[in-house]
Parts: sequence; structure tokens; C-alpha cells
Amino acid sequence: MFTGIIEELGEVSALAVDGDSARLTVTGTRTVSAAMSEGASLAVNGCCLTATSIEQDRLTADLMAETLRRTSLGDLRPGDPVNLERAVQVTGRLDGHIVQGHVDGTGTILERRHEPRWDLLRVSVPQDLLRYVAVKGSVAVDGVSLTVVDVEDARPGAGSTAVPAGGGSLTVSLIPETLARTTLGSKEAGERVNLEVDVVAKYVERLLTAGEESAR
Repeated sequence: MFTGIIEELGEVSALAVDGDSARLTVTGTRTVSAAMSEGASLAVNGCCLTATSIEQDRLTADLMAETLRRTSLGDLRPGDPVNLERAVQVTGRLDGHIVQGHVDGTGTILERRHEPRWDLLRVSVPQDLLRYVAVKGSVAVDGVSLTVVDVEDARPGAGSTAVPAGGGSLTVSLIPETLARTTLGSKEAGERVNLEVDVVAKYVERLLTAGEESAR
């Protein structure tokens, strides 16, 4: 379990692809070298990975086909920065929101707007995830806990920033702290990001759907 509060900007050391799987190695001078051990969990750009080996400040994890399909980790290259967060301690503060590290899908940055004291980021959202996104609700973008500013359905013919057919978009505001401490400070339009919606919304939907089916 994570909170979406990024502890460190790490760096990709290697990504070795082997058929439908891969092995990712990241360097984290604070997160990896501090009390991490084999079998421990580390969120890399919001994706919960299990450490298969640790050497000083380098952690290696296996990526299965499902991970490569649902996340943008397969796009990474050596030298790329990544958001790192260790699993939250039970005695810690939940400063962000409940983040499982189970990425639901990917979106594409459609637009970046610079304001005097913050940036606005508009990201495409797959249709099957839109129903879990609400204004003022929480969403994890590349593992960063953010508050949703706006939600839009698809706008056909809206130009170069139009949402892809069959999907929508969400907008988030990035404060200077987020810009400085996470990869979202340097992401540009056209780049993919990992999305994890609020798990509470999914449980509520499941309970309501199960109730309707039982009543039939």
C-alpha cells in the first residue's frame, strides 16, 4: 500500500526485455538503500514492483506481461527519471490517498498549461476508467497523488488536443513542490502516464452491481 507521496526521483539503470516479460533495474539513493530488502515492494511510476535483488542503491524487479500491457514501464529507457515510493508504514501518515500500486491503465498527456504559480495538466482517460474519476476526487498519475480539477467526456473534432475516440480526460493542477520532486515536472504533451483510480469507487460499483444481480 502506498500514499502517492513521492519520496525520491530515481533513475532507470537498465530494462532488459525478454519476450513478453522484462527485468527493470532502478537506482534510488534514498529509497532503495534505506531499509529495502529482497521481496519488499517499491512503487515505480505508480506501479507496485517486488524487489528480486538489491545491490547497494540499485533494485531489480521482474515485469510480467500484464504489467507491460497495462503500464508505461515498457517505454522506459536507461537514464529516464522515475517516481519512487516505498510501501507506507502502518504508523505513518496518509498524506495522499490510498494507492495500491495496481495501475488500471495508461493515459496520454494532451495539454500542459503554465500558470504563474502552478501547471495544469490534461490527460486522456480510457472510457472504462472515466466512471471512477470525479471532480475533487483523487487519482494517481505516475504514482503521484493528485486532486482532480476537471473531468471531460470525449470532444470529437476539438483539434490537436481532442480526446481519443471512446475516452475522456481529466485535468490536474501541479504545485511547485510536485513540479520539482516528481517526473510530472518534465513530462510533455504526447507522453504516456500510468493511471490508478480510487479503489473505493471500484468497490462501491462492485457492491451496487452485485446487489442488482442478486435482486434479479
